Parts: sequence; structure tokens; C-alpha cells
Amino acid sequence: MSELSNQLPSDPISSVGIITSPSKAPEDYTVVAQTTDGSDADLRKDSLFKSKVTRYLCFTRKPGPDVVVDIKVIDIKEPLPEGYTPVEETMDTKETAMRKRRLCVKISPRAAAETAVYDIQIIAKTKYHLVNYTCIGDINSMGIWNRKGDVPKHKSSQETASTANTEAPSTTASRRTMSRPDYEHQNSGNYTMTALDDVPFVVPEKFFQNPKEMQQVNLMGITIKSLAEIEEEFQYNFSTERSIAV
Repeated sequence: MSELSNQLPSDPISSVGIITSPSKAPEDYTVVAQTTDGSDADLRKDSLFKSKVTRYLCFTRKPGPDVVVDIKVIDIKEPLPEGYTPVEETMDTKETAMRKRRLCVKISPRAAAETAVYDIQIIAKTKYHLVNYTCIGDINSMGIWNRKGDVPKHKSSQETASTANTEAPSTTASRRTMSRPDYEHQNSGNYTMTALDDVPFVVPEKFFQNPKEMQQVNLMGITIKSLAEIEEEFQYNFSTERSIAV
């Protein structure tokens, strides 16, 4: 068998299973049918009785909401590790997957995963070690190895829309700032037409009140005055300011 690539696959593994034959793998699944040295990777091979029962490990990297973040191989009598799911049935025939050992998989939402499993290989236990891989246990005198890597973070459509909405106010504010010179030109004598030109300003009738009636209102000693009375009482001609400006 050819040497393994040092380059990490583009996508992490999203599901792991056991099948009875390499030819019965589900669509988009990769079967680990051979060990790294080219031997049969049957997980149930019985050299003594030549059993016809076979089991092969398979996995898929088909993108989905979840990824495989860890894999363990434990004895059938050991308690199931917290957060792990056992592979108990074959995917093709629904038969018991393993006999003395149990393959356990830990799944996590892709968005929450920092690292994930990218590849799985099987080697003859006493042959050699795989660079960049970690041994997770042995089945039928063969070592099961996996390779992990960082999970790339992709912005979802909702996150993209949220970012666009966040940037929208700054764009609006920028447009408002750009329109301010129009008023400056108008004040300086360079008149510029605006959208409010020729729009009459009319106060609704419901806001008109008789000043005499308002004069009669007294709330806890506070007298409500008309606009004319306020202007008369607080009139200021700004003569001092004008003399300084001159």
C-alpha cells in the first residue's frame, strides 16, 4: 500500500460505521478494507475457525452539521465513556457490529468543535507507527489509528446577514454626514435645493388653544403662560453680543 499523505483531508469525518462487506458501504462512505501494509482489515477475522463473519470499518467526510471529534476502542465489559455513542450494529444488515471490543464515537456540532477526526487507518499492531496519527486501541490484533486537525470556521448565512445589518447604520450615518454641506451652502448664500423645499409647514388645529383659557390654568402655583407672554418677559436683544462682534 502507498505511503500516507502528510496533507490533511479538506473535510473532517462526520460519521463512522461498521459494515459486513466492503461492497456494501453506503454512498459517500470510505471503507478501510486493508491495513497500511496491504493486509485484510477484517475486524472479525478468525484464523482458527475461518469464520465467514466479516466486519469492516467505514467513514464519511460528507459535510453536515456534526463532526466526529474523538473515537475510542474499549472492552465490551467496560462502561461507556461519557459523551460517546457505541457503534452496535452493522450499517448494511443491522447485525451485532463487534464481539469482544466496542467502537465508541464522540459527535459534536461542527460550530462548537475546535478539533475533529480527519482520517482513520488500520495497521498490523506490531509493524510500525503512523506519523501524525494516534492509536485509539486495537481490534483483532490490529491497531486502529486516527488523525485529528483543527476545524475551520465558516460564517453561516445568518452570521453574514447579521454582519450586514450591523454595518448598515454606519452607512446611513455616512450618507447623512455627506448631506450636511448642503445646509452650510444654503446658510452661506449658495442655495441648494433639498427634499423639504416647497413643503408647507402647518400646525394641526388640535394644537391651537385660547391664550385666555390657558391663563386661567394654575397647577400648584405654576401659571401656564402663552407664547406672547413668555417672549415679552424673557425678551433679550443681544445688544452686548452685537457690539463685541462689531
